[in-house]
Amino acid sequence: MCGIAMVRLLKPLDYYQKKYGTWQYGLQKMYLLMEKQHNRGQEGAGIATVKLDMPSGEEYIWRDRVEGKNAIQEIFAGINKTMSSVDRNIIVNAESAKQSLPFAGELYMGHLRYSTTGRSGLSYVHPFLRRHNWKNRTLLLSGNFNLTNVDELFDFLTLKGQHPRDKGDTFLMLESLGFMLDKEVQKEYDKLKQRYTNDLIITRKIEENLDIASFIRKSEKMWDGGYAICGMLGHGDSFVFRDPKGIRPAFYYADDEIVVTASERPVIQTAMNIKEEEVHELQPGEAMIIKKNGTIKFETIRPAADQLAMCSFERIYFSRGSDIDIYKERKKLGESLSQPILKAIDNDVENTVFSFIPNTAEVAFYGMIDGIKERSEKHIRTEKVLIKDIKLRTFISQNNERDDLATHVYDVTYGSIRRGKVDNLVAIDDSIVRGTTLKQSILTILNRLEPKKIVIVSSSPQVRFPDYYGIDMPRMSEFCAFRAAINLLKVRGQQSVIDDVYKKSKAQEDFAKEDVVNYVTEIYKPFTQDEVSVQIAKMLTPPGVNCPVELVYQTIDGLHEACPDHKGDWYFTGNYPTYGGNRLVNKAFINYYEGKEIF
Repeated sequence: MCGIAMVRLLKPLDYYQKKYGTWQYGLQKMYLLMEKQHNRGQEGAGIATVKLDMPSGEEYIWRDRVEGKNAIQEIFAGINKTMSSVDRNIIVNAESAKQSLPFAGELYMGHLRYSTTGRSGLSYVHPFLRRHNWKNRTLLLSGNFNLTNVDELFDFLTLKGQHPRDKGDTFLMLESLGFMLDKEVQKEYDKLKQRYTNDLIITRKIEENLDIASFIRKSEKMWDGGYAICGMLGHGDSFVFRDPKGIRPAFYYADDEIVVTASERPVIQTAMNIKEEEVHELQPGEAMIIKKNGTIKFETIRPAADQLAMCSFERIYFSRGSDIDIYKERKKLGESLSQPILKAIDNDVENTVFSFIPNTAEVAFYGMIDGIKERSEKHIRTEKVLIKDIKLRTFISQNNERDDLATHVYDVTYGSIRRGKVDNLVAIDDSIVRGTTLKQSILTILNRLEPKKIVIVSSSPQVRFPDYYGIDMPRMSEFCAFRAAINLLKVRGQQSVIDDVYKKSKAQEDFAKEDVVNYVTEIYKPFTQDEVSVQIAKMLTPPGVNCPVELVYQTIDGLHEACPDHKGDWYFTGNYPTYGGNRLVNKAFINYYEGKEIF
């Protein structure tokens, strides 16, 4: 769920100095693109710059990467500190700045890191850099992705004689693209050598003729997963491409001065002060290629899949709610839950307070209220009952800190409901994944208000399966819905279902990913969604909460109706969009059953 950003200036830096009063136009846009995507990365951030046509002996690539939630500020503070230390005459002269200052260039790449794979450290922060003494073989890469077949890709590169220094998908993507780039450049060199004897001319011709789509295509065909990838070559070509299922998002804007790419549409709208129709979505399987000379072309890397799988969690939770379509969809998600909410409170609207769990559920709350109003003629009472004090997302924090964070994230607004078990309290959240925050914080502090009943509403369906394409949570027992289903099977004497799923999964452990079936879905088949919800509520209600607690979840049908163009629902259904997802969930269940889950 990382954030990507790329800026290509199509004019010389002096053009922006004269028109906008500063050559830092591109750098400023990059800052806005990154800051407006801060929601997509609190683990670290990075930025890189490529300078066009730098003389030999001069550095042409600059990169800075920082860990931590304040990484963006630290990066740009460092850039500003460098500029403040040089002569003012250099700062106001575009050509002097380009020659003297690290981040004065025509191409910019930015990245926000949001990983839960357990891999941490500065070496995992993008952009990644593959150096070569030839500029056209030097590659910078950043992306929003997860691959599900890293072992296969590692074996491929090893059999080709390479020695990958890490099995992380980012390292393997970089090396596989770099390997194919080397071959593409060498092919062009061998062809041009027959016509020219001057190697400087040959190098220039290679840069002009280099088929970017070709080396991407030869690398990408081996990948299984979801991805939106940005790349820059040292000589000045750049590109962005998207997986054929459309799992991960990518948007762009282009005019005669600039080309901008980001993970979200409103980010570009804000940075460039443009309307939503001026921002375009990169199509699944498509690459946008920007040559050094500024020409832009679009090429199909792999034909778009017949069944696209745009990630629905992007719409429910991760993307900014300021997008015009996402705002409507989140309202629809809340509105569609009004009927089961009324059932949960026995239609007693008069004695119910409606609220939301900050911050991303606020839009769904508005839709929920609209739906309640349509179905009830009585006055609707709304209050901001919960206050979020700490801007952290506990469900993607490291395990050793998550429990403590969950206790302190929220506080309650005292007096927001009538005490003494008079009022029901309904609070909507965007999703309930682990249930840690509910159990360790929210339900306890809501109980202090002495409600008659607490109804927690999730605008998303029950999260039952690991993602593998964005939020990489590979342990089955992390999901409260899975734990609830397992408990129900054991309580009802259906342990054989668990054993059978294990046997089926174990039997296909050595199958090719294309042949693996997701039998883990059978864990949930004996139960209705409501039965699982009741069990989750029992599990998550802490001691001391002395009122009934009920959970109301979104349905799959409700999700698809609200987000009709984003049918990627594998979190909820187990319908993984690629073969690799089935293989990994198979492995996850085996690890759970055998007690080998690694925390």
